[in-house]
Amino acid sequence: MVVTRSRLHAVRFKEKFDKYIREQHYTDIKIIVAFSGKVVYDEYPNGVTEVELNGFKESKLLKKFGTDEYQILLVADKYQTGFDQPLLHMIYVDKKLSGVKAVQILSRLNRMSAGKDDTFVLDFANETDDILASFQPYYELTTVDTTTDPNQLYDLKNELEKSQVIWQTEIDNFCNVYFKSRKKLSEGEQKKLYAFVNLACDRFKALPETITTELSETASQEDFKHALQSFTRLYFFLSQIMPFSDIDLEKLYTYGKFLLKTLPKNSKDRFQLGDEVALEYYRLQHISQVNILMEDQPEYGLDGGNVSGIRMSKEEKAALSEIIEVLNKRFHTEFNEADKLFFDQIEAELLNDSKLGQQAQNNTMANFKYGFEDVFMDKLISRMEQNQELFSKMMDDQEFGGLVKGYMLKRVYNGLRG
Repeated sequence: MVVTRSRLHAVRFKEKFDKYIREQHYTDIKIIVAFSGKVVYDEYPNGVTEVELNGFKESKLLKKFGTDEYQILLVADKYQTGFDQPLLHMIYVDKKLSGVKAVQILSRLNRMSAGKDDTFVLDFANETDDILASFQPYYELTTVDTTTDPNQLYDLKNELEKSQVIWQTEIDNFCNVYFKSRKKLSEGEQKKLYAFVNLACDRFKALPETITTELSETASQEDFKHALQSFTRLYFFLSQIMPFSDIDLEKLYTYGKFLLKTLPKNSKDRFQLGDEVALEYYRLQHISQVNILMEDQPEYGLDGGNVSGIRMSKEEKAALSEIIEVLNKRFHTEFNEADKLFFDQIEAELLNDSKLGQQAQNNTMANFKYGFEDVFMDKLISRMEQNQELFSKMMDDQEFGGLVKGYMLKRVYNGLRG
């Protein structure tokens, strides 16, 4: 397996691998690439999918990789976790890894198979100390401090009902159409689904965007969306390990996933930034070959998420001047030149927006913020396909997204005012 740093890298690696195989006249090896959505770049102006590059359906990918014909899997986020292939022997890493994600990805090798008596990792992107720090907490004994309580689903459901955005009758009508057939829905049926969801969207827009005081009992757009995202994530997780007899929960989960995609984009979400990187060149240099030795330690406790999704008081925000360092240290992210390029492109588009320019000249930063947020979210969403990992981080982590947005607000405002 080759762990690439972006979807574009995965596509271009596939091209280079295929070219090399042809030039060497190899006939006993083929390459599989795995990534989500479409990748648009010079060679594919209309975008290309993994199915088009592989020549077979996604459902056949794992089975194909288990054959002698296909020996190498190029991945961009997909199949880095939750993927078991006992034959997997080597992982080549071309992506910054840290924390539990590093453990999950490299542990793909920890499966037994006949004739497999060792494993191998070749890492182009990470320092030894970083990988050691990622694995050390889980060495020896690892336990979960708190268990995940399925009753939290009902707590989240109650949080959602407080806002009066979603109505049970609309959920029932939506599901009656959605589950009518396993076949592809007709255009008329799709319009019905949107009609049921749009009613909730209208009620969502009537909510205040955010509530500044923690004593207020009024629901906000921010609170509602956070609760809905938390409910869908928790239900998906629990449904993998236990059966549910409450049909209403399944209906709310199905309806909620669809609603999240159609809610207005100008509310204060958690956004992750997208994925546009240019694969220019590599310098191959042997740095070191090491054995990472972990120290014995007492039990390490994991947070089981006993308050999953219920809003808590927010931590104090870091100063904008420290934003990059804060993001990498606080959230264990690894901002690099590729991510910087994405931010630079977003910033350039915002600085070239004539309407924002007029607003910056005629308003304080506090007032400029309201017009800025709408445009900023539009730019992010338009580029979400370019950096899925970063975009996902901003979507799932409100504090992370808020820090990035605040940092960009200051830079754009000052830039437009000269």
